[in-house]
Amino acid sequence: MKKERQVLIVLPHPDDEAFGMSGTISKYIKEGTPVTYACLTLGEMARSLGNPPFATRESLPKIRKAELQAAARAMGLTDLRFMGYRDKTLEFENDEKLANMVFGLLEELNPSLVISFYPGYSVHPDHEATARAVVRAVRRLPKDQRPTLHCVAFAKNHEEEIGPADVVNDVSKLWEQKIATLKAHHSQTAGMFDDFDEQARENPDIIERWQKERFWTYDWEKDKVL
Repeated sequence: MKKERQVLIVLPHPDDEAFGMSGTISKYIKEGTPVTYACLTLGEMARSLGNPPFATRESLPKIRKAELQAAARAMGLTDLRFMGYRDKTLEFENDEKLANMVFGLLEELNPSLVISFYPGYSVHPDHEATARAVVRAVRRLPKDQRPTLHCVAFAKNHEEEIGPADVVNDVSKLWEQKIATLKAHHSQTAGMFDDFDEQARENPDIIERWQKERFWTYDWEKDKVL
Protein backbone atom coordinates (compact mmCIF):
# COMPACT_ATOMS: atom_id res chain seq x y z
CA MET A 1 0.00 0.00 0.00
CA LYS A 2 1.08 3.55 -0.65
CA LYS A 3 2.44 5.42 2.36
CA GLU A 4 -0.17 7.91 3.60
CA ARG A 5 0.13 11.00 5.79
CA GLN A 6 -3.26 10.54 7.48
CA VAL A 7 -6.24 8.32 6.72
CA LEU A 8 -9.84 9.34 7.42
CA ILE A 9 -12.59 6.70 7.45
CA VAL A 10 -16.19 7.99 7.24
CA LEU A 11 -18.95 5.38 7.61
CA PRO A 12 -22.52 5.40 8.92
CA HIS A 13 -22.74 2.29 11.14
CA PRO A 14 -20.71 0.25 13.61
CA ASP A 15 -19.49 -2.86 11.73
CA ASP A 16 -19.44 -1.12 8.32
CA GLU A 17 -15.66 -1.22 8.59
CA ALA A 18 -15.38 -4.85 9.62
CA PHE A 19 -16.02 -6.78 6.43
CA GLY A 20 -14.52 -4.69 3.66
CA MET A 21 -11.73 -2.60 5.19
CA SER A 22 -10.74 -3.64 8.72
CA GLY A 23 -7.62 -5.43 7.47
CA THR A 24 -6.60 -2.35 5.51
CA ILE A 25 -7.18 -0.14 8.57
CA SER A 26 -5.04 -2.46 10.70
CA LYS A 27 -2.34 -2.48 8.04
CA TYR A 28 -2.10 1.33 7.97
CA ILE A 29 -1.94 1.44 11.76
CA LYS A 30 0.82 -1.19 11.86
CA GLU A 31 2.78 0.93 9.40
CA GLY A 32 2.50 3.92 11.73
CA THR A 33 -0.07 5.88 9.70
CA PRO A 34 -2.55 7.91 11.80
CA VAL A 35 -6.10 6.71 11.17
CA THR A 36 -9.31 8.45 12.26
CA TYR A 37 -12.64 6.66 12.04
CA ALA A 38 -15.77 8.85 12.12
CA CYS A 39 -18.88 6.70 12.64
CA LEU A 40 -22.05 8.67 12.04
CA THR A 41 -24.60 6.57 13.98
CA LEU A 42 -24.77 3.87 16.65
CA GLY A 43 -26.63 1.47 14.36
CA GLU A 44 -29.51 1.49 16.83
CA MET A 45 -32.10 0.38 14.27
CA ALA A 46 -30.28 -2.79 13.22
CA ARG A 47 -32.51 -5.80 12.69
CA SER A 48 -30.32 -8.16 14.67
CA LEU A 49 -30.51 -8.12 18.46
CA GLY A 50 -28.02 -10.96 18.77
CA ASN A 51 -28.16 -14.67 17.99
CA PRO A 52 -29.77 -15.80 20.23
CA PRO A 53 -31.19 -12.34 21.06
CA PHE A 54 -29.56 -10.67 24.06
CA ALA A 55 -30.21 -6.99 23.30
CA THR A 56 -33.37 -4.92 23.35
CA ARG A 57 -34.21 -1.96 21.16
CA GLU A 58 -33.40 0.25 24.17
CA SER A 59 -30.06 -1.39 25.03
CA LEU A 60 -28.80 -1.89 21.47
CA PRO A 61 -27.25 1.61 21.01
CA LYS A 62 -25.01 1.19 24.07
CA ILE A 63 -24.13 -2.37 23.05
CA ARG A 64 -23.20 -1.39 19.49
CA LYS A 65 -21.14 1.56 20.71
CA ALA A 66 -19.20 -0.76 23.02
CA GLU A 67 -18.81 -3.29 20.19
CA LEU A 68 -17.30 -0.67 17.89
CA GLN A 69 -14.92 0.40 20.66
CA ALA A 70 -13.87 -3.25 20.99
CA ALA A 71 -13.45 -3.51 17.21
CA ALA A 72 -11.27 -0.40 17.27
CA ARG A 73 -9.05 -2.01 19.90
CA ALA A 74 -8.80 -5.14 17.74
CA MET A 75 -7.63 -3.00 14.80
CA GLY A 76 -5.27 -0.93 16.97
CA LEU A 77 -7.32 2.21 16.25
CA THR A 78 -7.18 4.96 18.87
CA ASP A 79 -8.98 7.87 17.17
CA LEU A 80 -12.62 6.75 17.02
CA ARG A 81 -15.30 9.44 16.73
CA PHE A 82 -19.05 9.06 17.24
CA MET A 83 -20.76 11.79 15.24
CA GLY A 84 -24.18 11.62 16.90
CA TYR A 85 -26.57 10.99 14.01
CA ARG A 86 -29.48 8.56 14.17
CA ASP A 87 -29.52 5.26 12.32
CA LYS A 88 -31.74 5.04 9.23
CA THR A 89 -32.27 8.81 9.10
CA LEU A 90 -29.18 10.02 7.22
CA GLU A 91 -31.04 10.15 3.92
CA PHE A 92 -33.31 12.78 5.49
CA GLU A 93 -30.51 14.97 6.84
CA ASN A 94 -29.73 18.22 5.12
CA ASP A 95 -27.16 17.45 2.42
CA GLU A 96 -25.05 20.53 3.10
CA LYS A 97 -25.10 19.93 6.85
CA LEU A 98 -23.72 16.42 6.38
CA ALA A 99 -21.10 17.70 3.96
CA ASN A 100 -20.15 20.44 6.44
CA MET A 101 -19.55 17.80 9.11
CA VAL A 102 -17.21 15.88 6.81
CA PHE A 103 -15.50 19.06 5.64
CA GLY A 104 -14.76 19.95 9.27
CA LEU A 105 -12.90 16.65 9.60
CA LEU A 106 -10.98 17.35 6.40
CA GLU A 107 -9.93 20.78 7.69
CA GLU A 108 -8.87 19.39 11.06
CA LEU A 109 -7.02 16.29 9.89
CA ASN A 110 -5.78 17.16 6.39
CA PRO A 111 -5.88 13.49 5.33
CA SER A 112 -4.06 12.24 2.27
CA LEU A 113 -6.60 9.40 1.93
CA VAL A 114 -10.33 9.23 2.70
CA ILE A 115 -12.20 5.91 2.70
CA SER A 116 -15.99 5.60 2.52
CA PHE A 117 -18.67 4.03 0.33
CA TYR A 118 -19.08 4.61 -3.41
CA PRO A 119 -22.15 6.78 -4.11
CA GLY A 120 -24.68 4.91 -6.20
CA TYR A 121 -23.17 1.50 -5.46
CA SER A 122 -23.50 0.95 -1.71
CA VAL A 123 -27.14 -0.22 -1.44
CA HIS A 124 -28.25 1.08 2.00
CA PRO A 125 -29.76 4.63 2.14
CA ASP A 126 -27.46 5.55 5.07
CA HIS A 127 -24.45 4.32 3.07
CA GLU A 128 -25.52 6.40 0.10
CA ALA A 129 -26.13 9.55 2.14
CA THR A 130 -22.72 9.20 3.77
CA ALA A 131 -21.02 8.60 0.43
CA ARG A 132 -22.63 11.68 -1.11
CA ALA A 133 -21.63 13.84 1.87
CA VAL A 134 -18.02 12.67 1.59
CA VAL A 135 -17.89 13.43 -2.14
CA ARG A 136 -19.45 16.86 -1.64
CA ALA A 137 -16.99 17.70 1.13
CA VAL A 138 -13.88 16.57 -0.75
CA ARG A 139 -15.08 18.32 -3.91
CA ARG A 140 -14.99 21.68 -2.09
CA LEU A 141 -11.21 21.50 -1.99
CA PRO A 142 -9.11 22.67 -4.95
CA LYS A 143 -8.31 19.73 -7.20
CA ASP A 144 -4.61 19.81 -6.36
CA GLN A 145 -5.40 19.68 -2.62
CA ARG A 146 -7.96 16.88 -2.60
CA PRO A 147 -7.10 13.67 -0.77
CA THR A 148 -7.43 10.44 -2.69
CA LEU A 149 -10.91 9.01 -2.16
CA HIS A 150 -11.13 5.22 -1.95
CA CYS A 151 -14.63 3.80 -2.02
CA VAL A 152 -16.15 0.42 -1.21
CA ALA A 153 -18.79 -0.76 -3.71
CA PHE A 154 -20.98 -3.84 -3.49
CA ALA A 155 -24.21 -3.12 -5.36
CA LYS A 156 -25.30 -5.82 -7.77
CA ASN A 157 -23.38 -5.64 -11.06
CA HIS A 158 -21.41 -2.60 -9.91
CA GLU A 159 -18.31 -3.74 -11.81
CA GLU A 160 -20.24 -3.54 -15.07
CA GLU A 161 -20.55 0.22 -14.54
CA ILE A 162 -17.41 1.25 -12.65
CA GLY A 163 -15.08 -1.56 -13.64
CA PRO A 164 -12.90 -3.80 -11.45
CA ALA A 165 -11.43 -2.48 -8.22
CA ASP A 166 -8.49 -0.09 -8.59
CA VAL A 167 -6.91 -1.24 -5.33
CA VAL A 168 -6.90 -4.77 -3.92
CA ASN A 169 -5.21 -5.09 -0.54
CA ASP A 170 -4.08 -8.53 0.57
CA VAL A 171 -4.73 -8.63 4.33
CA SER A 172 -4.05 -12.34 4.83
CA LYS A 173 -1.26 -11.58 7.32
CA LEU A 174 -3.82 -9.69 9.40
CA TRP A 175 -6.44 -12.43 9.22
CA GLU A 176 -6.66 -12.97 12.99
CA GLN A 177 -7.08 -9.23 13.55
CA LYS A 178 -9.82 -9.08 10.94
CA ILE A 179 -11.69 -11.99 12.51
CA ALA A 180 -11.31 -10.36 15.95
CA THR A 181 -12.76 -7.14 14.53
CA LEU A 182 -15.72 -8.99 13.05
CA LYS A 183 -16.35 -10.93 16.25
CA ALA A 184 -16.25 -7.71 18.28
CA HIS A 185 -19.57 -6.81 16.61
CA HIS A 186 -21.15 -9.72 18.43
CA SER A 187 -24.75 -8.56 18.20
CA GLN A 188 -24.52 -8.52 14.40
CA THR A 189 -22.05 -11.28 13.56
CA ALA A 190 -22.40 -14.02 16.19
CA GLY A 191 -24.53 -16.32 14.08
CA MET A 192 -22.21 -16.26 11.10
CA PHE A 193 -19.35 -17.79 13.07
CA ASP A 194 -21.31 -20.78 14.41
CA ASP A 195 -20.16 -23.04 11.59
CA PHE A 196 -17.61 -20.76 9.92
CA ASP A 197 -14.74 -23.27 10.06
CA GLU A 198 -16.87 -25.92 8.40
CA GLN A 199 -18.06 -23.47 5.74
CA ALA A 200 -14.46 -22.42 5.05
CA ARG A 201 -13.35 -26.03 4.64
CA GLU A 202 -16.17 -26.67 2.17
CA ASN A 203 -15.64 -23.40 0.35
CA PRO A 204 -12.07 -22.03 0.66
CA ASP A 205 -13.10 -19.07 -1.53
CA ILE A 206 -14.78 -17.55 1.54
CA ILE A 207 -11.46 -16.93 3.27
CA GLU A 208 -9.71 -15.84 0.08
CA ARG A 209 -12.51 -13.36 -0.62
CA TRP A 210 -12.33 -11.89 2.89
CA GLN A 211 -8.55 -11.62 2.71
CA LYS A 212 -8.73 -9.36 -0.35
CA GLU A 213 -10.15 -5.91 0.40
CA ARG A 214 -11.24 -4.00 -2.69
CA PHE A 215 -11.49 -0.27 -3.26
CA TRP A 216 -12.45 1.95 -6.16
CA THR A 217 -10.71 5.31 -6.56
CA TYR A 218 -13.40 7.94 -7.00
CA ASP A 219 -13.31 9.30 -10.53
CA TRP A 220 -13.79 13.07 -10.42
CA GLU A 221 -14.10 13.21 -14.19
CA LYS A 222 -17.29 11.16 -13.93
CA ASP A 223 -18.59 12.83 -10.76
CA LYS A 224 -22.41 12.73 -10.77
CA VAL A 225 -23.15 13.57 -7.15
CA LEU A 226 -25.43 16.61 -6.97
